[in-house]
Amino acid sequence: MTVIDANRMHEIETRYPEYFHRSFRQRFGGLMILIATLLYSLYAVWFFDLPKLFAEAHWERVGIYLSQWVSYDVQPEFRIGDDGSIDIRYPRFSPLGDNPHPDWLVNNPDGSITVSISGTGRSVTVSKSETIVTAHGVSVPVEVSSGAPKVVGPVPGWMTVYDDNVLADLGFAGNVSISVDRVKIRKRFIGWANFIFDTQSSFFDKPVGEVVSLIVSGPRIKPDQSNLSLAFDDIWNNSEWQHGDVWTKLFQTIVMAFLGTLLGSLTAFPLAFLAARNITPSRLLNQILKRFFDFLRSVDMLIWALFLTRAFGPGPLAGSGAIFLTETGTLGKLYSEGLENIDNKPREGIKSTGAQTVLVHRYGIMPQIVPVFVSQTLYQWESNVRGATIIGAVGAGGIGLKLWEAMRTNANWENVAYMVILILIVVFIFDAASNALRHRLMGTKAH
Repeated sequence: MTVIDANRMHEIETRYPEYFHRSFRQRFGGLMILIATLLYSLYAVWFFDLPKLFAEAHWERVGIYLSQWVSYDVQPEFRIGDDGSIDIRYPRFSPLGDNPHPDWLVNNPDGSITVSISGTGRSVTVSKSETIVTAHGVSVPVEVSSGAPKVVGPVPGWMTVYDDNVLADLGFAGNVSISVDRVKIRKRFIGWANFIFDTQSSFFDKPVGEVVSLIVSGPRIKPDQSNLSLAFDDIWNNSEWQHGDVWTKLFQTIVMAFLGTLLGSLTAFPLAFLAARNITPSRLLNQILKRFFDFLRSVDMLIWALFLTRAFGPGPLAGSGAIFLTETGTLGKLYSEGLENIDNKPREGIKSTGAQTVLVHRYGIMPQIVPVFVSQTLYQWESNVRGATIIGAVGAGGIGLKLWEAMRTNANWENVAYMVILILIVVFIFDAASNALRHRLMGTKAH
């Protein structure tokens, strides 16, 4: 065991004072940060009243919206006449078209109608005097011959009785609303209905093989148009999914992001040279331009979009202008800071030869900053593809406005899912492309 005497200990303390004579901040800084973070978290919980917020939130809507993202429903309505007849009606824009004959609806010999809700034993049988709902292994009759519907026997937990109707909740499969003179069924299906051809298309409800045969070698459906052209028109002008409008708006979003970023970078590039202290010696000019950059980027892109939509009306021009103003401030700041951090030796070497200022900038500065500038610009372009979607929701055009319109109806959540997936795909593609270009310019490997 090695023993260190007092002189040796004093020598070590003198040599490494940062370990033996640490300040209060060095000794307790980490603990103080942890305590401050904890106190701030508690303050945030109190300030935003998070317990009440979570208690009053409509969490059930999350499941409803998510289910509607990946499914659609059909809503047949059975109207019971005074003579005992049952009239079947569908909504005006039913996914089944104008003349539906679904195989899950069966007319029984006794005049009743049975609807199979799902493949797990759920069904509804409608007759003139009663409606029988079968689910969860039990069949519950509901009499509809008197003044109000009446459940025969005990009421199960998945069924609710109101004054004038009975509601049977069958989970994801759908629900049934029973009143004296009508029974309305909501039957849910997985998938997106009529995504390729809508109910007005000549190819609607045809098997895939028949559609391919018609397009390749079948007789013309319309004499003045080939079947291939007709199929493309029907897909592009699908009235339910509006593929043509959605893709056009998506392209507008991409163009908005590209145009705004390009104009912002072209404007910020020369201004950055004037704002950099080591390039332009005028401190007044430096400060004026830097404060100008701060002003442009301190006003959020969304606020610029609101201003410009009031000035020029809704459309891609307002969106491109909002991105341009924001990017002029952001890229101007990034470019000027990049210029202030360059290595001055190449610049001074070229200047010592008596070269003109333009040549000094061209050969002494540009080789150092071009890869950095392009990398920063590509990153901003990728970010602005996402930003252009947000500002579109306030009227700046693009797919953001289309997405907001679909969400406002509170019914077209499958269309919302479609547009969200398209936006994600575009963002992923642009992210991969910009990363590859940045790594190529910087001479590093992409991971």
